[in-house]
Amino acid sequence: MLDTQRSIADLVLAHSACAPVFQRHKIDFCCRGHLSLEEAARARALDVDALIQELTQAIAERSPHSPDPAMLSTAGLVGHLVDTHHAYLREALPFILQVADKVARVHGAHNPKLVPLARDAHAIAEALLPHLDFEEEILFPRLLQEAPDTVLIARELDAMVAEHRGVGELLASIREAADDFTLPAWACNSYRALFAELEHLEADVLTHVHLENHALMPRFVRPEVRS
Repeated sequence: MLDTQRSIADLVLAHSACAPVFQRHKIDFCCRGHLSLEEAARARALDVDALIQELTQAIAERSPHSPDPAMLSTAGLVGHLVDTHHAYLREALPFILQVADKVARVHGAHNPKLVPLARDAHAIAEALLPHLDFEEEILFPRLLQEAPDTVLIARELDAMVAEHRGVGELLASIREAADDFTLPAWACNSYRALFAELEHLEADVLTHVHLENHALMPRFVRPEVRS
């Protein structure tokens, strides 16, 4: 039985299979990962017992051999973040922007939400791409130094978390404009591709941010220092 007082961030660290369940219920396990399972369920007006059952089933169905990036060394975790999540964003974002602009142009009159949706897609790309550059060129090399400057790193990690909050707000705005990625009956293939890509983007970024906030950052900054 899952502990209802356990933080949702800790649950995802222990059981990555919980992440898609939280995503489906719009529970932010990244920037609001300090909430307990009970608090998160209450905030979304969810029955906590039903949520626990759903989480328990997801955990049981996950292969025990699935790799856990949070258990990697710091160098291994940084490599995973860059090779998996950064590489995905660099490849996916240009395509998403192209399709978002096309769908807004062709179908914006039919669904006015598609215009702000495309605008939010551009905003998240503008937020994420410089963020990736900063992490790869400055932050991550500093974290991997033999004797890192803890004061400087604490400041930069706090800035990273603040940027993550902004990205989380944009993801929520995208989901709202996309009506929880619900497709209308008349959606064309481009429309369908866009919504599938945006939902995948949300899942990947949530996992990415979670690993940085709750697996990487605590290795360098104690919780009481961050507050």
